Amino acid sequence: MEIVILDWKTMTCENELSPECFEKFGEVRCYDFTSPELTAERIGRSEIVLCNKVRITKDIMDKCPDIKYIGLFATGYNNIDTGYAREKNITVCNAGEYSTMAVAQHTFAMILEIYSKIGIYNNAVKDGEWISSPSFSYFPYTTSELYNKTLAVIGYGSIGKAVAKIGEAFGMKVIINTRTLPEDCPYEIHTLEECAELADIITFHCPLTDKTKGMVNSDLISRMKKTALIINTSRGAVVNEKDLAEALNNHRIAGACLDVLEYEPMLRECPLRNAENCIITPHSAWSALETRQRLLDIVSGNLENYLNGNPSNKIN
Repeated sequence: MEIVILDWKTMTCENELSPECFEKFGEVRCYDFTSPELTAERIGRSEIVLCNKVRITKDIMDKCPDIKYIGLFATGYNNIDTGYAREKNITVCNAGEYSTMAVAQHTFAMILEIYSKIGIYNNAVKDGEWISSPSFSYFPYTTSELYNKTLAVIGYGSIGKAVAKIGEAFGMKVIINTRTLPEDCPYEIHTLEECAELADIITFHCPLTDKTKGMVNSDLISRMKKTALIINTSRGAVVNEKDLAEALNNHRIAGACLDVLEYEPMLRECPLRNAENCIITPHSAWSALETRQRLLDIVSGNLENYLNGNPSNKIN
């Protein structure tokens, strides 16, 4: 059985993980990255295709009629034409909930950077500002407590729940907005507009849909406190980047922290690239080593279960 991995470099940076775990299932061909022009050629006669973000379209499936299984190193599967895969009797399996704690941790790393200014103070110390201070305690940059602040969590899936629990541990007042009413929810449930009006920090953990695309826009921002902070670790297109950049540059809100953008890698002309009071990380919230190892184990397990006739995490 031929197995092809199309974008292994999205899983490892210093070869700390290995694709050797798939060799027990068949002959493995592994590529760092694969462009659209090379996708069909590299799949060739392979029956098993493993990928993260490579697009497997109707055209690719028609050119590669031996595909029987597509395994994703990801939760999202918008890069796969799942409808056509179903018609072709191709099984598609994703990896769900592998990154919950890493993304929740990253969310609060961003929040704490804004509220505690660790990076700013570290740079000040290294620049000699503390050495020249007349006082034992040097604090020219105002910090704030999270205690008693209102945290609005938009999307109450596994990551949203983890973020809410961490916020509660900090003594924050947690409110949520969610599509489906959860059972025994310990937090107040509000509309998106109410969350925007009440929140000191509003953090997005919702899927990208027609309804959520561009939901962070000038109208929503106009409802927020001038001291409010926006966090987005969900999907980049949830944010209207032009509207957010204008709000930041005009000091309409206090700041924003983003791990995702509408176009990735970032475009040179991204309106948020040089926006004021904006922290951007390169879609790295999910990438803790333990998280990637967990993801690799899930993808390997999915394939093993499929070959045993009992596919797991099947999405079509």
